[in-house]
Parts: sequence; structure tokens; C-alpha cells
Amino acid sequence: MERVIELEIGGMTCAACANRIEKKLNRMDGVTATVNYATEKARATVPASLDAADLIAVVEKTGYTAAEPQPVEAAEPAVARDTLRDRLVISAALSVPVIVLAMVPAWQFDYWQWLSLTLAAPVVVYGGWPFHRSAAVNLRHGAASMDTLVSMGTLAAFAWSVWALFLGDAGMPGMSHPFSLTAREGDAIYLEAAAGVTTFLLAGRYLEARAKRHAGDALRALLSLGAKNVTILENGQERVVPAADLTVGALFLVRPGEKVATDGVVEEGSSALDVSLLTGESVPVEVRAGDPVTGATINAGGRLVVRATRVGADTQLAQMARLVEEAQNGKAAVQRLADRISGVFVPVVIALAVGTLGYWLGTGRGATAAFTAAVAVLIIACPCALGLATPTALLVGTGRGAQMGILIRGVEALESTRRVDTIVLDKTGTVTTGRMSVASVAGDEPGEVLRLAGAVEAASEHPIGRAITEKARDAGPLPGVTGFHATAGVGVRGKVEGREIAVAAGKPAGSGDEAATWVEVTADGEPLGWVALADAVRPTSAAAVAGMRRLGLTPMLVTGDSPAVASAVAAEVGITEVEAGVLPSGKVDVVKQLQAQGRSVAMVGDGVNDAAALAQADLGLAMGAGTDVAIQASDLTLVRGDLTAAVDAVRLSRRTLGIIRGNLFWAFAYNVAGLPLAAAGLLNPMIAGAAMAFSSVFVVLNSLRLRGFKPVETA
Repeated sequence: MERVIELEIGGMTCAACANRIEKKLNRMDGVTATVNYATEKARATVPASLDAADLIAVVEKTGYTAAEPQPVEAAEPAVARDTLRDRLVISAALSVPVIVLAMVPAWQFDYWQWLSLTLAAPVVVYGGWPFHRSAAVNLRHGAASMDTLVSMGTLAAFAWSVWALFLGDAGMPGMSHPFSLTAREGDAIYLEAAAGVTTFLLAGRYLEARAKRHAGDALRALLSLGAKNVTILENGQERVVPAADLTVGALFLVRPGEKVATDGVVEEGSSALDVSLLTGESVPVEVRAGDPVTGATINAGGRLVVRATRVGADTQLAQMARLVEEAQNGKAAVQRLADRISGVFVPVVIALAVGTLGYWLGTGRGATAAFTAAVAVLIIACPCALGLATPTALLVGTGRGAQMGILIRGVEALESTRRVDTIVLDKTGTVTTGRMSVASVAGDEPGEVLRLAGAVEAASEHPIGRAITEKARDAGPLPGVTGFHATAGVGVRGKVEGREIAVAAGKPAGSGDEAATWVEVTADGEPLGWVALADAVRPTSAAAVAGMRRLGLTPMLVTGDSPAVASAVAAEVGITEVEAGVLPSGKVDVVKQLQAQGRSVAMVGDGVNDAAALAQADLGLAMGAGTDVAIQASDLTLVRGDLTAAVDAVRLSRRTLGIIRGNLFWAFAYNVAGLPLAAAGLLNPMIAGAAMAFSSVFVVLNSLRLRGFKPVETA
């Protein structure tokens, strides 16, 4: 039996590190692992014979640290970031004078080079220690990473400078910088390059760490929504306990302004719940006895007594967080290519640097030009941006989706949204609310018809009966019923205010409304009136269908209802392609037929009968208010329960995929453009270091643009 183990990985500095760990883990028998450089996590499917300790041992033998994950909502220790910031501040303060002295000949007093050495030495040793340490660890394991290139480049520049100062002519008074017009071959020192590159890379790593932290803000915010304490009711007594101590079946109290502690069902009271923090839906949801409620929503009205139905890892909030975390471990097909490239990139670059050095020495350009070009090659070539391209965009995109009530299962779902051209919509609970409601009342006294029908139906559990009763109660309290009797498939009857009231199937002559369900109300056997009921179309469905068309999608309504009902609903929301009278198994056939026609199909549904079609479709979207089976079979889950969320899901997925592709393009373009310039001797090593640091920061900042993604209503 297989199980999934997650680990937090420490010590990774680039995509090559993640690739090394991934390869080592995948060499274990029965293990399938992925390592995410941006989130610094490993996720592995392992046989029952292995546990986390076995994986940790392999990671540590590879030269990195590993541990089982801590709760995501816990505050991230600031020690590592503070240490990096301290190194950056000290290095920057020491590097600025070194760079200025090297670049401004007018300020080069006698023996200025020795002051530069004094200032640059702590920068290269202390500031660059993280790079040197990582390079040494990798060397012990016969591997190389981005830090190997940085360490080799800065140490080579520093060592050359020390040799020139102590054994060459660079230590003499009146020495000019090698880039000066009066410089001599023996004067070449590169202290400003060694110090400047170290400082630029520290700055890039610090900014990258902060940006990656912000990229995960959405998930941490999601997990922090849960209530910390809850008031439980035991034998009529109130007691405050930690929310984590709740058990299924426990009764708990939710006062106005408090969060619902966990998923449950309302036992007493009625109120409006603010669900915006969880689903992105701004309109409060009215609940009363018998209605389900979701943990982390806020009670905006009256007092509620709730019975817990799901706790801990089984709650909707926990499942949302789990789906988001799983999605963030995915890799696009183009990213997998980038990973393979970055895995061999470092050795290739080292060989290229040696070849550059040999070429320039062989052409007689001199040691200074040859060394400058070789160091620039080492420093400019960084696979770091390639490793960040997909994970940071996924991290931000899936987090932003969670804030909007959209759960993206993985990068495969993103890639599917680009190809989809047809979207199949289930009717009940998707285009419509899924709940019967009173559409109209006919009779000489419509109010009296509804009042008496609502009174007798108050004892019924049938959806039609509940809809009639709810509508009747809106007008005032209802009289009591005695002698209630229900006949399956026929209707109900009972005595109300001394009269025998019956409600059964029947419609007035010439009603003209073929899409409605009609019932006849009689009093003592005489017709009193009729009530028409319908599954109301969601207010936003028409706008959602229009939005789908703008995205190039052709909507199709597929339902088990009659052609009359299906056509009426389709006409109301603007759908022209309709398949009515379709059995649950037939929905799969409809999807297959469309695929056979060469269409790429998305399916939106919410019920158990939609699960097979959701799985068959190229892209499955489950309404979050639906069943767990449907949600598990889908690629995207729409927690909002609103069809406009489907439009937002496709838009966000395509936007995230676009950011990923943009990141990878610029990461590749950076190396393709930078390496030839460096090898040609046209790139100062210090500028190469700044450009390399900027490339990683650029990829992360580009991904962070997804935090500003707006839903379709405000786009």
C-alpha cells in the first residue's frame, strides 16, 4: 500500500539542487518524488515499507537538510532572513568604497588598492560564506550547483587580486585599475568584482526570499481563517475549549461576530453568514435550522447552535488547503525540460569558462582579458531563474485562486484550460440554484392559497413542500395542521383551521408555462388555486455564459430534465446547444461524442451523477457546494458555488500559465544572450553578477503580478 510523505528541504540554492535531491529520492525502490525549489518542499509517494526517516536520511546524504513539515500557518522563523539581511548590509557598506575607488580614477590615492583589499576581504569571506559553504558541500558529494559558479568566480577574482598585489606590480604606488587607459598587464586586480558580485547576489537572494515569502501569503492567510477557540454546549452548560478539541457530533455556540469553528449543521437559530473570506462571495448566506455551515465563515447576525459534522483534516478549509499545497508541487511540461537543462547546466558552464580562458590566452589578448571573460561566464550563468519560473507562478496563482474560491489541482489543469473550446454545463445546482422555489400562485386569492398550502406542507420533508412553506412563511406565521397524511407520488393532505386542505399534482388550463412544476390546492374537495414551482436560475448564470463566450468557449446545457424545462433555462441564460433527457451515464457519452468530433471539452457539475463526466472531460470543474465525489473527480473546484467562478477559473488558469511561459522565456533568453556576451569579453564580471541576481528577482516579481488578478465582476 502506498502513501504520500512531505518533507521540508533546507540548503537548496538553485534548481540544480532540487534536481539532485529529486533524482536521489527517485532512485529509491518504489519511490516517486518531486522537489519544489520555490516552496522548499519534497513530496514523495512511497511504499508502506518506507517512512519519513528513510527519505530524510537520503536527503541528508545528498548534502541537504530535511524534516517533516510544520503547520503552514505557523510564523516563519526570522533567524535565516535576519542573518541574510545582516550579511547584505555589512557587505554593501564595505563594497561601495571598493567599487567607487576602482571606477573613479581621480579618487585613487597612493596605495588605495590596499584599502580596497582590506574592505573586500570580509565581503568575499563573510558575505560570500553561504555560497562557499554550499559549493564545498556539493563538491564533497561530487556535484555542482549555482553556488559553485559564484564561489569559483568570486574566489578566482579575489585570489588573482591577492597574487597581483603581493607578487605582481599591483601593490606599487600609482597603480591604475585594469580598465583604465594607463593600466599595465601586471596591475590587474578584481577586488571590486569579487566584492560587488557577492553583494549583488546577496541582495538578489534576500529579495528573492522575501518575494517567495509573499508568494505563499495567500495559503497562510487561508489556513489562518479557522477559529482558535469555541464555546461548546454540554448538558446545558457552556464551556470554552480550543477549536482543535472539537469532535464530530459536539454542539457548539456561534455568537454574532464569531467564526464558525468547524463544518456542521445548524440545530437552533437563524442568521446570515459572511463567507467572503473563504469563498470570495460578498453576499451573506442566510442559514436556519437544518442548513449546513462551513468552518471559518463569520456569523453576521443571530445566535446559532451548530452540531459538528466534520473536524480537523476533514473540514472544507483543511481540504482546500491540501488541494492548494498539492497543486503547488506540480510542474509544467516545459518546466520539466528546464529542469533537465539546469541539471547539466553547471558542468557545461564550467567547461565553457575554461574554454573561454584558453581561447583568449591562445589569441594573445593577455591574461587580463582572458580572466575577465572567464569570470564573467562563471557569474552570468545561473539556472536559478529557470528553477523559479513555474513554482513561484503556481504558488501565487493557486493562492490567489483560493482567495477567490477557486481551487486548482495542478499545473496539468492550467495546461488544459488553454486547449478547451467547449464547456458542458449541468443544469441543476450549476446553472440553477438546485432548490425549488415558488415562481407564481394562481387563484382568486393567491395569498390565501399560499398560506393554506404552506401550512399543510409544513409537516412535509419533500423539496416542493419545503419550498411552498418557506415562501408562505415570508408573509407571516402559519396556522397549525392536524391529521397530516402524505401519499408518495401523489401529494399531502391535512386539516387546517377546520378545513381539509390537499396539495397534489395539477395545473390550471392554459397556463403556458411548460418549464414549471404545478400543484393544485383544494379545500374540502373544491379547487382553491394553483402554485407553480421552478428550480430558479442563478442570477449570475447569464453573465457567466456571456463570459465563457468571450473566452472562446461554446457553452452546452446537458440535463436529465424534460426538453421544455431545459430549453426554457437555456434561453434564459443564452445557451443555444441543449441536450435534454440525458441519464447520468449519458452525460459521459455526450462528452465522448464531443471529443470524437475533435473538441476539447470542459465539464461543470456538482452531483454524484456528474462525477464520471467530470473525469472523462479534458477539464473538470466541480461546484464546491456539490458532492465530495464530484469534487474528487474534477481538476478545478469552484468553492463559491457560482457559475461566474468557472469563468474566473479559466481566466486565472490561462493567466497563470501565461506567466509561467513568460518566466521561462525570459530565463532562457537571459542565459542565451548573456553567455555569448560574457565569453566574448564584453561583460564586466560585476555587471554580470548584478544581471544574474536581477534575473531571479524578475521571475519572482513577475509571478507576484498574479496577486492583483481581479474576478470577472470587477475586471
